[in-house]
Amino acid sequence: MVAVLAASTLKGDKVKNPTGEDLGKIEELMIDLDSGRVAYAVVSFGEGFMHGGKLFAIPWASLAVDQKDKQIILNVTREMLESAEGFDKDHWPDMADAAFLNRTYTHFGIKPW
Repeated sequence: MVAVLAASTLKGDKVKNPTGEDLGKIEELMIDLDSGRVAYAVVSFGEGFMHGGKLFAIPWASLAVDQKDKQIILNVTREMLESAEGFDKDHWPDMADAAFLNRTYTHFGIKPW
């Protein structure tokens, strides 16, 4: 069975690691227009998106949707997330920059497509 959800239903969902530690929440889903894939989720960590919290690009393949509890599971420690290349709401990286995407995917152990 194929599971399909509207992107808007995931926005605001909590992101936790498998031990239940709160890592942040989904702020946006970014779509690769050429392939139609979800390239990555933008996850806020800290004070939140509108209050100066740090944002992270998380490869979609690193995430699992827990439909029952309406949360997203990211199989990393808080320290691994904190050491990822982040950005703030006013200074987003160039998302077309292949080097940025490669660094991001590599950090989370995912092979870029």
